[in-house]
Amino acid sequence: MNLPLLAVSPAQALGMALKERHWLFASAESCTGGLVAAAMTAEPGSSAWFERGFVTYSNQAKVQELGVHAETLERFGAVSEATAIEMAAGLLTACASADLAVSTTGIAGPDGATPGKPVGLVCFGFAQRTPDGIVTRAISRIFAGDRSSVRAQAVDFALEQALLFLNPI
Repeated sequence: MNLPLLAVSPAQALGMALKERHWLFASAESCTGGLVAAAMTAEPGSSAWFERGFVTYSNQAKVQELGVHAETLERFGAVSEATAIEMAAGLLTACASADLAVSTTGIAGPDGATPGKPVGLVCFGFAQRTPDGIVTRAISRIFAGDRSSVRAQAVDFALEQALLFLNPI
């Protein structure tokens, strides 16, 4: 007998995995402007696994709130994997109670493209607290569509990748 698969959103799947581990999640967002936090907190029971979210849109906010190095921003730019990693790791450093952090930084459009950094480019950072310290990973993707579409795709991708980072294959 084939049973129908239940559709589970990326936020639901990640929330269930976090709850199972008794872990707390935090987000540091630039181009998604709080949409990752909104997706996570839209889920019933999210207070059991959601700790906090930061919207650090400006470079100054990234430096002040997350400890991103000014040198990283100067050398690689705000939209870079190096910045995304520092955002996620900095969030775990600032928030001792969180176990997993995700960051987003990108160019949602319609303006803002630069050579080598097109509209739709989003860099994601992931940081996980372990007994040996903070483990990080970054990944970048280019999404098609208008500003709303890029941001929505970035949120889903961030949460899906966070689940993979939490449960490596």
